[in-house]
Amino acid sequence: MSMAGWQVLQSLSKDSSVRGKELAPGTARRVLSYARPYRRIIAAFLALVVVDAALIVATPLLLKSLIDDGIYPRDSGLVVRLSLLVAALAVVSAIVTLVSRWLSARIGEGLIVDLRTQVFSHVLRQPIAFFTRAQTGALVSRLNNDVIGAQQAFTSVLSSVVSNGVSLVLIVGAMLVLSWQLTLASLLLVPLFLLPARAMGGRLAAMAHDQMGLNAELGTRMTERFNVAGALLVKIYGSPEVEDREYSQRAGRVRDIGVRIAVNRSVFFVGLTLVAALATALVYGFGGVMAVNGALTVGTLLALTALLARLYGPLTTISNARVDIMTALVSFERVFEVLDLEPLVAEAPGATAVPSGPVRVDLDGVGFAYPAASEVSLSSLEASATGDRDAGSVVLDGIDVTIEPGQLVALVGPSGAGKSTLTGLVARLYDPTSGAVRINGADLRTVTLDSLRNTVSVVTQEAHLFHDTIRANLLYAAPSASDADLEAALRAARVWSLVERLPAGLDTVVGDRGHRLSGGEKQRIAIARLLLKGPRLVVLDEATAHLDSESEVAVQRALDTALDGRTALVIAHRLSTVRHADLILVLDGGRIVERGTHAELLQRGGLYHDLYTTQFADGPAVATTSP
Repeated sequence: MSMAGWQVLQSLSKDSSVRGKELAPGTARRVLSYARPYRRIIAAFLALVVVDAALIVATPLLLKSLIDDGIYPRDSGLVVRLSLLVAALAVVSAIVTLVSRWLSARIGEGLIVDLRTQVFSHVLRQPIAFFTRAQTGALVSRLNNDVIGAQQAFTSVLSSVVSNGVSLVLIVGAMLVLSWQLTLASLLLVPLFLLPARAMGGRLAAMAHDQMGLNAELGTRMTERFNVAGALLVKIYGSPEVEDREYSQRAGRVRDIGVRIAVNRSVFFVGLTLVAALATALVYGFGGVMAVNGALTVGTLLALTALLARLYGPLTTISNARVDIMTALVSFERVFEVLDLEPLVAEAPGATAVPSGPVRVDLDGVGFAYPAASEVSLSSLEASATGDRDAGSVVLDGIDVTIEPGQLVALVGPSGAGKSTLTGLVARLYDPTSGAVRINGADLRTVTLDSLRNTVSVVTQEAHLFHDTIRANLLYAAPSASDADLEAALRAARVWSLVERLPAGLDTVVGDRGHRLSGGEKQRIAIARLLLKGPRLVVLDEATAHLDSESEVAVQRALDTALDGRTALVIAHRLSTVRHADLILVLDGGRIVERGTHAELLQRGGLYHDLYTTQFADGPAVATTSP
């Protein structure tokens, strides 16, 4: 009874609001397409589910024959044969249960892998704008909770509906054949059980929803405090007493609702047991009188009692089957919502490789405005439905420039001028809304993404390293690189001496976002990673902007090696670092307002002169390493 009660409780405590939810057209048909690779396993699984349901009814009927045809007539041979048959059915039922669980696991886990892989692959192909809006936790939830919820459509829900449906038909049919009077009498207690159970299920669903929300808040707080940046912020600004108190309050709320859920579950199980006991008493009472009067055999009475114990669980589950099915379909729909978000940057049919040879970059009338949120994100993945979901204003307008092979071109200008956006277009993190970006004459929208990644590499202000070893972070750019290749790249990046001193060398774990290394060390590891990849075009977002003088010199020397013989586009925050650039482009308001060399622009006395003068108003320009 406890297992049946638990299944009933799970079914009734699901959110019944899904009953009235309108699914997108074609959702059910699309769900079935995921079952196609598993159709043979599903067929075998359902066949075993039906067999298992039939065995539930077979045992009480055999017990009836054992008593009425074996024990009372004193036929010991029949008693032995029927007892062995009951034992054999028990063994068969156990085997059927094990095999069906194995098949269920094959279907469910296979489906989870299929969905997770598809969603993971699809999300990684979204533009950067998608990740700037979406909550990481919400994305992870789609890969975990919703995918598992969708998987249940083929395992838990499918087996529950089929098994309980078959069981219900067989049990009620057998009971009616044995005694239609007692069957109808026992069914009179169904409302007494079903109505309070539904009320309790609704209350538990609401509490479970609150519990999930409170646990999510608690998890978010721990995630924010336990990562390196959050822990550092707590160390600098936080108060341990305040943190302890606030965490304790949140944990207390989780405890309180957990106690309430446990108490309500206990009330439910007690009520379920009570109703079952009342039904059993009713059958024994009326059936016993009928047996005394000769209208019913003792075996029939015991069989009816055994069948009755198996009746209420399937009856309640089937009554809530629509909620179970809709809950699973809603999970599928939430997964499809992510899969249906088309990436703005995609490889065109028939795309070709980037033309070989030294890189020449042409920007022809390039304009760009950031897309509307509906084009790159889902409101359900964002923290809240904010008002900034319209398309952005124009960020770049009429950009015309040519970067010759081997040139170092610097982008300077005030904050918000469009420098980072321009480099993002060259790396094809976005596509221009007007004009074209070409490499060696080929529009980036017509080249393969793999060849573009092999041609262009980006080094940002703050290099990101995965929480893995130095070796793994380097091999991410060049999986086939040997240890000798890694050492050569690290030497060229002026960081081999550091790696050599580490106890684990290349197998040293760098920590969350590389926080076990200094800023300069991380940048040089990132430059080594770039060198291993060997791109023909390097895009730099001033890799020395946030470093101390000593680290800046080391990183600058590494950059000199990285840029040697390559075309480079550099965002310059420190104007002293681009005095030797072949061409400086000054951006303001999304347009190129000046272009020339350092000396030419200073002599012109325009915006570049003003920026340079302002930056070094309090002292002389910082000398930089010659290229």
